[in-house]
Amino acid sequence: MNRLEQQAELLNDLVLINNDRMEGYRKAQEELKPEDNDLAVLFQDRIEQSRMFHTELVGEVARLGEQIATGTKTSGKIYRAWMDVNAFFGGSDRKVILDNCEVGEGAALRAYDSALEADYLAPDQAAMVLRHHAEIKASHNRIKSMRDAL
Repeated sequence: MNRLEQQAELLNDLVLINNDRMEGYRKAQEELKPEDNDLAVLFQDRIEQSRMFHTELVGEVARLGEQIATGTKTSGKIYRAWMDVNAFFGGSDRKVILDNCEVGEGAALRAYDSALEADYLAPDQAAMVLRHHAEIKASHNRIKSMRDAL
């Protein structure tokens, strides 16, 4: 596999991670109660953030002339199924929802951590991945703080 193919494969993994994030937050929105408007706004912001990241990543993969990944990762599907089970047995209270979102953000962070360890990204690609990572980390920390405050 040549360097451009390696870059595209790694960036496509992040495309899928952001697809997972969008689906996870959509699922979390479905579990909210009417009085959880603050979380609805927060989750919509995270969906928009992932949509922006997705657009940037897809643009870079296309620039490399490689096929763009679609769908979600298997781990994301498992995570969403776990959210369904957790909501069924644990109810859909704020703490459970925020806990599930924190798990998802942790998974996204691990994927971005792994991407940042790659030595074959171009400097502009690495800068983009680092920026995404910083924003996801801030989101993770905010969600964790909100959950811990309950």
